[in-house]
Amino acid sequence: MPTGFKSQCVPTYHLLSTEQITKIHDATLELLESVGVRVMLPEAVNMLADSGCRVKEDNLVKIPNWLVEEAILSAPSRIILYNRLGQEAMRLEDRCVHFGMGTDLIQTYDLDTGELRESQLTDVANAARIADALEDIDFVGSYALPHDVPTNLMYLDSFKAELENAIKPIFFTAAGLDDIALIHDMAAEVVGGPEILRDKPFQIHYAEPLTPLTHTTGALEKLFFCADNGIPVTYTPGMMSGASAPVTLAGAITVGNAEALSGLVMHQLRARGAPIISGFGTSTIDMRTSTCVYGCPEYRLALSACADLYHHYGLPMWGTAGVSDANCLDQQAGMEWSISIMVDALHGANLVHDIGYLGQGRIGHPGGLVMCAEIISYVKRLMRGFELDDTHIGLDVIRQVGPGGEFLSSDQTMKFFRQEHWTPYRCNRDSLADWTRKGKKDWGRMATEKAREILKTHQPAALHPDVRKALKEIRSKAVATLTHKDFEA
Repeated sequence: MPTGFKSQCVPTYHLLSTEQITKIHDATLELLESVGVRVMLPEAVNMLADSGCRVKEDNLVKIPNWLVEEAILSAPSRIILYNRLGQEAMRLEDRCVHFGMGTDLIQTYDLDTGELRESQLTDVANAARIADALEDIDFVGSYALPHDVPTNLMYLDSFKAELENAIKPIFFTAAGLDDIALIHDMAAEVVGGPEILRDKPFQIHYAEPLTPLTHTTGALEKLFFCADNGIPVTYTPGMMSGASAPVTLAGAITVGNAEALSGLVMHQLRARGAPIISGFGTSTIDMRTSTCVYGCPEYRLALSACADLYHHYGLPMWGTAGVSDANCLDQQAGMEWSISIMVDALHGANLVHDIGYLGQGRIGHPGGLVMCAEIISYVKRLMRGFELDDTHIGLDVIRQVGPGGEFLSSDQTMKFFRQEHWTPYRCNRDSLADWTRKGKKDWGRMATEKAREILKTHQPAALHPDVRKALKEIRSKAVATLTHKDFEA
């Protein structure tokens, strides 16, 4: 075999050249030095000033390029996530891709009635249980934002419901410093204490700056809490090109990168080496309807540029896929889910969230999780590629069969067909006659039926009774101490 020959053939995709990465990075550094970012937390402003930044009026902070470079070097290049049983579940590094759920969908399609209604706490529990049963979903999130619990308990109750219905890592949001601290207490109770949790984290917090170029008090308080406690955190801007960010993708990418890297600087100054998943997302605004567009090709391009940048930096990165602007399980949803999952896998984002999103990030459907899991399974098979060596070429087998023969009964077929050929879970491969005989079910109907079946049959590993009691006590404490707060990412 020739020197340097690689037997595994796998798809690869890069959007940016080395020169283009350098162009964006240099523009980002210049933006941070010359324009700066607004920092609303006095503690953070003082920390930046003490570290060599120039502070102007209105909390405008200009960050020198060397401080950004230091932060990139100090942040970890690998983050290992565990499940709540202490077993390794995900490695966020290199081009390792993990797909999972997002949070806070305000409406959900009811599995029993099929009607669209306000999301409830049972939707959080159901989504977690369904995702726990689907092997191609790597982590869970609340998916729904429950309207049937007090506003100040939304995030705490959602986290508790996820703990009770899944063992997989949890991607979570919080309203502010008070409830993220209580959520941390819950997570620590599950694993046996805060030090064990620091060593084997199973929770990832989601916070974000405010575009353009602003870091709010609430977001920074949560960012610092995560840094202090070793909680992996995604601190990634979400922007709309043409509204909160420049209409040009190059401009939006530069602004987003400046927001992400300035957040990285503060996070690493607070706790050098603390785990952070960085990057940025750039959707667009539809100029006809003023809606935030999730399923657009521009979002894919921006995320691919983000992936190339953060692979270059050697930092774990965030992604978004399995998202659609469709308002129901229709052909548009399938198209946009599939393309977004495929592109995120190809460019190698590490923590890809929001699978099964509908309606510009407002609507959830339990059947959509089942559908996205199958798309992910398909894409994982594509990304695995195929082996190209003498055994897999199998000239001896081809010679033995010869012209006009058949391979169905060969030992090679029996040995390799399971790993070479992808087998779908629910996608139709029946003949027309068999499909008709089975009720002419479309994919959405089959996925919805599978979601119902999972909820009837799947039982995740139960929490210990003592842990359940402790979680209940923490919630009781929250009822007494948490005040109403509007969500601040």
